[in-house]
Amino acid sequence: MKILAIDTTGQTASAAIAQGDKLIAEFTLNYKLTHSQTIMPMVAEICEKSETKPWDVDYIACASGPGSFTGLRIGAATAKGLALALEKKIVPVPTLDALAYNVFETDKIICPIMDARRSQVYTAFYRWDNGMLRRLTEMMAISIDEVIQRAQGYGQKVIFLGDGVPVHQEKLSLYPDFIYAPAHCSLQRAASIAAFAMVLAREDRAVAGNAFEPIYLRKSQAEREREERLQGEEKQND
Repeated sequence: MKILAIDTTGQTASAAIAQGDKLIAEFTLNYKLTHSQTIMPMVAEICEKSETKPWDVDYIACASGPGSFTGLRIGAATAKGLALALEKKIVPVPTLDALAYNVFETDKIICPIMDARRSQVYTAFYRWDNGMLRRLTEMMAISIDEVIQRAQGYGQKVIFLGDGVPVHQEKLSLYPDFIYAPAHCSLQRAASIAAFAMVLAREDRAVAGNAFEPIYLRKSQAEREREERLQGEEKQND
């Protein structure tokens, strides 16, 4: 099984090609360029350098969120465009699941945190169990204080990773049972999207290109501002 994977849900843009247990190519960029500028050139580059014809892949795997609203939409549009053009299905991979998948076979709790702004993070808690990564909670948009409270409730060491770690490092560093993944596995990687997609594809979790929908967890800033404006207008009219 050959998979072309992309992730544009956070600060990092990443594309990868994997076949079975082999990672063929990966291009990851954590820089100030926008994902709309980078993701398709990255896909083209790894296909060219690995001599991969895009129509030869079996699936398109895409990080499905949560994450940046703009990044989610860019990723979804790119994945759908590729899937429809190549007549392939999409394997949606929750971003938090793939982040947790960066940390392999540990006996510790894994907690990816993605900066969601407004003093919140996107997060979930995970544990490895008999070679399978298990999500222990639902995916959430919650405050870092609630994350800390939940993490302490496990009564064991917790590995934190994700772009929310440096944002909240000051609070997290107060707890000796919290440890942090190193840089090479702390941010989103399309290689992890591809690897986890292999598992999901075998479980028949692929969807048609036009059926792929990102996971947002909460409303966009524009939607929130619109609701606040409408609520203000209603109060003025009362």
